Amino acid sequence: MNVIVKPKEAVLDPQGNAVRDAMRHLGMPEVRSVRIGKYLEIDVAGEDTDLEKRLHGLCRDLLSNPVIEEYELQKAAVEDQRKTPNVQRPTLNVQLRKAKTRKKK
Repeated sequence: MNVIVKPKEAVLDPQGNAVRDAMRHLGMPEVRSVRIGKYLEIDVAGEDTDLEKRLHGLCRDLLSNPVIEEYELQKAAVEDQRKTPNVQRPTLNVQLRKAKTRKKK
């Protein structure tokens, strides 16, 4: 599974703004915006029926800050399950977005 965590659109991204400004300064005035986030590859064993639900819970509670960040959980292609060093692996972009609001327990 692949997880992409990035700031919500409504949240300022000062690190992204600094990179954008540096890119413009280094000769790329066309760059309009940059958003900085995190990319995680998670190798899981098995086909547990509630695996996806538990991964969403981990993304929400551990890997992202739901107040200022959103995440995408992507299922990797079957070939991606084998670890081949220095080879670009294709991913099947099945994006599972978390709900916009979080219910209190």
